[in-house]
Amino acid sequence: MRYVAQDEWDTHYGEGRSFRPLGEAEHTLFRDLASASPRGARALDVGCGVGELARHLATLDYTVDAVDYAASAIAIAAQTPPAAGTARFVQCDIERDSLDGLHGSYGLIVFRLSYAFLHDRTRVMYRLRERLSPGGTMVVITPVVDAVPAERRDIALDEDEIGLLSAGWRTVERRDAEGLAIIVLRDPASCAVAFSGKGRPSPHALTGAGVVVTDEAGRVLLGRSVRGVWELPGGKNDGAESFVEAAVRELEEETGLHAEVADARLLAILMDSIHGIPRVTAAVRVVAFRGEPAVREPKLIHRWEWHDVADLPTLPCGLFTPSAQVLDVVWPGRLPGLPPVHRHTLAPKNRIDEPDR
Repeated sequence: MRYVAQDEWDTHYGEGRSFRPLGEAEHTLFRDLASASPRGARALDVGCGVGELARHLATLDYTVDAVDYAASAIAIAAQTPPAAGTARFVQCDIERDSLDGLHGSYGLIVFRLSYAFLHDRTRVMYRLRERLSPGGTMVVITPVVDAVPAERRDIALDEDEIGLLSAGWRTVERRDAEGLAIIVLRDPASCAVAFSGKGRPSPHALTGAGVVVTDEAGRVLLGRSVRGVWELPGGKNDGAESFVEAAVRELEEETGLHAEVADARLLAILMDSIHGIPRVTAAVRVVAFRGEPAVREPKLIHRWEWHDVADLPTLPCGLFTPSAQVLDVVWPGRLPGLPPVHRHTLAPKNRIDEPDR
């Protein structure tokens, strides 16, 4: 997934470009949803662009909040009010801005051709589904990988991503139309996070580090592994490296974040076994860094996301077990049911040199 900067979107819309218009399958879906919704039900259009969907929903008697982080898109959208009903266009970065300006609950929340552009998809979905009214509907409309050229696959979702999106819902309906997957989600499901390995490792002295790094809001960085689990940055230490040196090196190699060894704390040594092979994991806390996370090793990690710590116990598709054990060092008790591990604590929590988050 390629990050698209705000000025790129402003240029996109400023040059008169937009996205594909609503198709017949989408018209049918929203007409059916509107007929089953109370008159004046609230709808949220996330990534509204120049407002075609928002105006359409307004004509179906929804009261619409439409958000986009491109100022040019909001300006263009606001120039054309809906033929009927109410649509409010708001400039908002759904990932980084406060959501206080949005309504408390919505009967319908829609991502149309916008979900694939999110960095922290899982966190954003958690926060927005908290605003879904009882009985409400979340709709994600996205191109699928097989329907776009290889050079444009960053605008589409593959089947693994669609499966991850669907994992947190009791009711999932999928419709396919003209290269789009229309995914209708109802009844959010919160279940205990699972802890999983990633298959049998090759024979090896399994020693390495797991790195806990948080952003300014206290959110922790996790990578979506190609083997289907969430994991911390980190990896094996080289022969002459300390665990802290390995942690700093792996953090930069995997995510592009640069930290100084002096800003890394070795908190604990964790020992367990995998397929009969002893495994030693150093829990390392990085308290300062520079840069923005990016995928540097795509053969290992699909993407990096910042996650709210409160969401860790219910993450869909599970945590890599050593990562979960390292997280438990920093936030004890957040992850009930962890597999057993021998923990050798080296630094008391009150000596981590940062506020308790």
